Amino acid sequence: MSIKKIFGQVHLWLGLTSGLMLFIIALTGAIYAFQPELSKATQPYLSVEAKDQPFLPVSQLKEIAAKQLAGKKPNRIIFKGRDGAAIVQFFAKKPKPYYFSVFLDPYTGEVMKVKDMNTDFFRFILNGHMYLWLPQPVGHQVVIYSTLIFFVILVSGIVLWWPRSKARMKSSFKVKWNASPKRLNYDLHNVFGFYASWIILFAVLTGLVWGFEWFANTEYWVISGGQKKQKIPQPLSAKVSATERTPALDKIFNTVTAAYPKAAGYQLNFPAHDSASVVVRAYPDEGTFYRMDNLYFDQYTAKEIPVKYYGKYADAKAAEKAIRMNYDIHIGAIAGLPGRILMFFAALVVASLPITGFYIWWGKKKKAKKAVAKGSKRPASATTLETLAVN
Repeated sequence: MSIKKIFGQVHLWLGLTSGLMLFIIALTGAIYAFQPELSKATQPYLSVEAKDQPFLPVSQLKEIAAKQLAGKKPNRIIFKGRDGAAIVQFFAKKPKPYYFSVFLDPYTGEVMKVKDMNTDFFRFILNGHMYLWLPQPVGHQVVIYSTLIFFVILVSGIVLWWPRSKARMKSSFKVKWNASPKRLNYDLHNVFGFYASWIILFAVLTGLVWGFEWFANTEYWVISGGQKKQKIPQPLSAKVSATERTPALDKIFNTVTAAYPKAAGYQLNFPAHDSASVVVRAYPDEGTFYRMDNLYFDQYTAKEIPVKYYGKYADAKAAEKAIRMNYDIHIGAIAGLPGRILMFFAALVVASLPITGFYIWWGKKKKAKKAVAKGSKRPASATTLETLAVN
């Protein structure tokens, strides 16, 4: 078999066996592409009227939110600009998983919405994208191996697309819209698939970084010049009695907002236990996350704890920056709005490929059956009749 025939068989059978999973992953990814804008447009409790006054203290907002969900521990609070609601999130995996958000007016403390996030439409879409709506441990494995399979499909598809001659090169770059339905379907699969491959490849590779530890370690090793990937720091707080009247959480948040007065948003993670630190993220840009500064504070003294890795963006080296950029590359936001739009259309094309590919395969299969049936009805040749007579 020629190289192209081998790639053709690999492309065909991997596509047929994983087509449904790839369709779901791609379609849910496309739907989720504009989640921030669509959520803000359809969920009024995400926005507040911006005021020329400070927010209520974090400790007070946390206390108000905790009263709404008795027995549940708040995990973090998120601020999204002067005109965004403060969001206090509650989540846990054991003994029974839950995920709630309390939306507050950060200026007055008014409770605008208490929401079970597992009922949210975009949470449903995200669960489909990440787990195919299967139990998380099973769904995660299915998705990451489907992503690996899709990487092979992409590479084999590019090999199959590559024209064998210069004469066919020109037609390989455009769809023949006035062709027969069969030819049009082939062009939609072949041409659109080729263009989308170079965009969606970035989503696939970043998905593999999340899915496989060995892939993430390899990426870090290559970019860093042979260094081992470091773990996210988890500095501890010294257990001491608080002497200040102002709660440490409020002092910490005041320190961060003073250092980053123009930040697009903040996320303050409450300490998980009595030795944990308070982790604050300051986001300088709206719509991207890779340039965030991660700051760690002692939960008792409110003093900053220095770290050597995954701290401030200015201190990050190339390998760490690549890890930070993973999400923004995955959704196309690294290139701004044009990048997100390109990723959206590429994801839609990918969702169509299992369908157009199936029809190509089905058409060839029907053609082969017709050829066999037609051949069986032909009159036997003289040579054949002589052979049969002799036998």
